[in-house]
Order: sequence, then structure tokens, then C-alpha cells
Amino acid sequence: MIQLTLYKREMKNSIKILCLFAAVLSLYVTMIIRMYDPKMMASLDQFYEAMPELMSAVGMEAGATSLIGFMISYLYGFIFLVFPMIFCIVRGNGLLAKYMDKGSMVTLLAAPVKRSTVAVTQMSVLISGIVLLLLYSTGLELVVASTSYPGELAVSDLLKVNVALLCLQLFIGSICYLASCLFSETRYSIACGAGIPALMYVLQMLANAGEKTEVVKYATFFTLFDANGVLAGDRNAVTGAVILGIGAVAFYWAGAMVFCKKDLHI
Repeated sequence: MIQLTLYKREMKNSIKILCLFAAVLSLYVTMIIRMYDPKMMASLDQFYEAMPELMSAVGMEAGATSLIGFMISYLYGFIFLVFPMIFCIVRGNGLLAKYMDKGSMVTLLAAPVKRSTVAVTQMSVLISGIVLLLLYSTGLELVVASTSYPGELAVSDLLKVNVALLCLQLFIGSICYLASCLFSETRYSIACGAGIPALMYVLQMLANAGEKTEVVKYATFFTLFDANGVLAGDRNAVTGAVILGIGAVAFYWAGAMVFCKKDLHI
């Protein structure tokens, strides 16, 4: 139920942005994984103890005793949350709101194509971009880890954590998509689609900063992503990832319904 020509055109735009994000992630992932050294863990923990609130705010924790634990501490609290989130914001706004704002939505609907087809096609573009970015990140982690520390990273552990991460990023993408469907002007689409995830991440940083602000974690959906919990098989962590996945489906569906019933003034 997608318009193949439109999908190919939009994916070309996504690939350009994906290449940029892939280059940035390649730099950070390679650098951070190669920093892992069991003999140097004590030194890194001392650095954490010097600035505990700052390190905790961006999800970094001391005491990692394995490669996967080290990766979770230094990649999954900031790098793998923020950069894919920025991709969702950039592409989410450019899928529908941009066309409506510029008055070029008539071009998309000029051919005998249903609104629902356009909505699903643009949704598929965003989801494809998120999946490709996380697939690349997963492959990069496996390659760097296996070449630098052969046999120290269990593939199954990494996949469990990254499936949960995918649920989170799809949820963020669904917020951006819904905002793009709701608003006909990019300024409002960006304000909502970018503002909500950014605010939620700031709240998560506050929740991580210390006991006095820990209660804030109940106000942000980022709390539902618990990489260490998923790795340990904790039921609450797995449930949180499932909730994010279900929420993503609901928001994507709501966005498509809004767009199909929207008065586009064309």
C-alpha cells in the first residue's frame, strides 16, 4: 500500500542524511569501543567519581565489568539516543508538513493516489530510515568489537539491547510523524515533533542527575528504555520496550488517520 515512485524519491533524500549520521556514529562508536580496557576501568571510574552528576545526566555509569556493559554505559545513554532522535526530527518534518507548508501537497495528490497511500508511503520512509540507521549501528558495533576484542561481545546480548533501542526510536519517530500530520506549517510541526522528544530527554537527564530529581523519571518516556535491564532479562525493562513499540504503532496509525481526514485546502 505504498507509492513506489514517491518512496524511492523520499528514500534518496533519507540516504543523504543517513550517510551524515552514519559518519558521525562511526567516529563515536569506534572511538568509544576501543577505549575499553578492563585494566583501565578503575581510571574511568575515578573520572566518573569526579563528576558523578554530569556523567549520570547523560546516562554514563561506573562499574562496568564487561564490554557490553561498557558500551551500554558510554553509548546508550547519549550517543544512541540523541543522534537517531535528531534524524527522526529532521525526516519526520520533511515528510508531510513541509509539503503542506510550501503548498506542494497538490503535487503528491495530483496523480490518482489515495491520501492513505501517501500517508503510509511517507510513514514507511521514516521507519525505513530509522531501521537502516540502527542496523548500520549494530553492524558497526559488531565489527569494531570483534576486531578489537575477539570473543568478548555476545551477539545475542547486543541484539536484545538494540531491539529495545529500536522500539524507543520508532516511538520518537511516531511522535515526529504525528506532528507532521497534525500541522500544516513546519514551524508548528518542528516545535511539537522536536520539542516533545527534546523535553523528554532533558527530563531524563534531570532524573539521572541525582536522588532529589529522580522522581522526574515518571514524566518521560525515556525511562521505559532500560538497556541494562533488557540485558539482564528484567521483566519491567522488557515491558517498557514493548510499551514503546505499541505506542509507536498507535501514533503512526493516528498520524495516518489525521492526515487522511485533514482539510488540506488544495
